[in-house]
Amino acid sequence: MISQLAGAIVRAVFVVVLIATPSLLLPGVGADTTQIVALVAIFAAMLTIFEYGSTYPGLVEFRDAPPFNRVRFISLFLTVFLLTVVCRGKVEPTTLTLLVDAVGNVIGHAIDFPYSPVRLVLVALPDGSSPEQIDLLRTAAGLSYLISLLTLAIFVILLRVFNWPSASGTFNVWINLPTFDPTAGGDVVERLERDARFNIALGFLLPFLTPAVVKAGSGSFSPLSLDAPHTLIWMMAAWAFLPASLFMRGIAMGQVASMIEEKRRLNHEAADRAGLLPA
Repeated sequence: MISQLAGAIVRAVFVVVLIATPSLLLPGVGADTTQIVALVAIFAAMLTIFEYGSTYPGLVEFRDAPPFNRVRFISLFLTVFLLTVVCRGKVEPTTLTLLVDAVGNVIGHAIDFPYSPVRLVLVALPDGSSPEQIDLLRTAAGLSYLISLLTLAIFVILLRVFNWPSASGTFNVWINLPTFDPTAGGDVVERLERDARFNIALGFLLPFLTPAVVKAGSGSFSPLSLDAPHTLIWMMAAWAFLPASLFMRGIAMGQVASMIEEKRRLNHEAADRAGLLPA
């Protein structure tokens, strides 16, 4: 119990560092922004402690099936950190900020082709945006999207290398999939495979749909603004992280379905050898 609580506290500290990173690195952060960030960080830390310090499941999926959540956290932290470095370089340039901005600019131009997610993000900008704002958004979108693609590749490699989730021991569906009800009806494997396909499809379409929705709603709501660095950082991080997270969830649920199907096959063969199956 003590080790579990200690682990939950360490995770909460990491979450606080993630949320506070833009405020800690960006110059000229106002008092109101600092207070809002502090409240959000405290709430997220308490939620993390309750989730990982409790024996019973809550809302976090794959809580006891590493490295799923660890890969997601590292991906989000790296995205937020690099975008913060790029925004800081526009005010206080350093060698690091210039390097990250140059790399992001190259990546952004490489991915900026017709109908690509980066091009659709640029189309969502309001009319009259300056070339500097367009370059900043292209750099942020390129870095975010590249990190999401690398996250998916690393996650798939880790699944193959460590034979996830079988290598982690017993997989508790109730704890690791608290929002999935195995008794809701129908075959569990078929439902997991259906949910996996849905998450993968949604993760693929979301980077293309989000800019279109933002552009369509610009007539009713205020258009996308790059004046606030916090807004740019978190919007671009969410734009790239949420599709990658859905992709990972779909792949993980597909792996769980394959594991259950394999267990069923082994149990059936064992019962057949023992002569327990009806003739």
